[in-house]
Amino acid sequence: MTDANSAAPVLLVADRDGVRTLTLNRPHRRNAIDAELFGALAEALRAVATDRGVRALVLTGAGSAFCSGADISVPDNAHPIYRMRPLAEVATLLHELPLPTVAKVTGPAIGAGWNLALGCDLVVATPESTFAQVFTARGLTLDLGGSWLLPRLVGMQQAKRLTLLADTISAGEAHELGLVTWVRLADEIDAFTDDLADRLAAGPPVALAQTKALLHEGADITLRQALAAESRAQGLNFATADAPEAFSAFAARREPRFTGRWTVQRPPIRPTSSENGR
Repeated sequence: MTDANSAAPVLLVADRDGVRTLTLNRPHRRNAIDAELFGALAEALRAVATDRGVRALVLTGAGSAFCSGADISVPDNAHPIYRMRPLAEVATLLHELPLPTVAKVTGPAIGAGWNLALGCDLVVATPESTFAQVFTARGLTLDLGGSWLLPRLVGMQQAKRLTLLADTISAGEAHELGLVTWVRLADEIDAFTDDLADRLAAGPPVALAQTKALLHEGADITLRQALAAESRAQGLNFATADAPEAFSAFAARREPRFTGRWTVQRPPIRPTSSENGR
């Protein structure tokens, strides 16, 4: 998909050694997300979810901003329920991806743009990055999952402070609140994020996917339910080649090579009597 105001695609997709990078590419609008970009994001996230060659995802923005939020400059006469569906789809797809995700934030992450970053598992920012839940300042309420994400990340009181006042905060304060995982200088963030993504991509894909799912589900279930889910997940891990590989690598003092390969042999299918002609 290409932006009507330029010949460039609204979303850039690049692959490197099991790492896929999605770059919001509307720098003339500070990467504000319009209907076309929401559609491109949803399509790209669906593709990532089913591509076993992708082991980690990086989400970033072109130019001087990560994302200035949803683009409200273009009139849209559709009912708000229909306009909100693409936002919900993108937020759900990103949250449920069965692989690690990293937001690389250079510049502002505002409104839905900030919640897009918070939907990733890890967030790397520069000291120049700024963040704002700007919705109430626009006469609007939270979207792209912010009402669910923020209280779980910072607690109810800080979530209310950030959203009711719509204050802009620095990368340093976001880091102190636990909303940014690392802050790195602008000339260091690319190399840092590449190394981080490489480490994630080299990890055991099945175990990483299940760990992420367990953490997400654990926030809304009882301890007994969490323990049962952990037991089921661990059984799947022991049915891959990764756990034995990790043990062998530890014993040999070498780095493990994880594949996620399933090692349980399927029993042979014996033909029925009718198939034998009897």
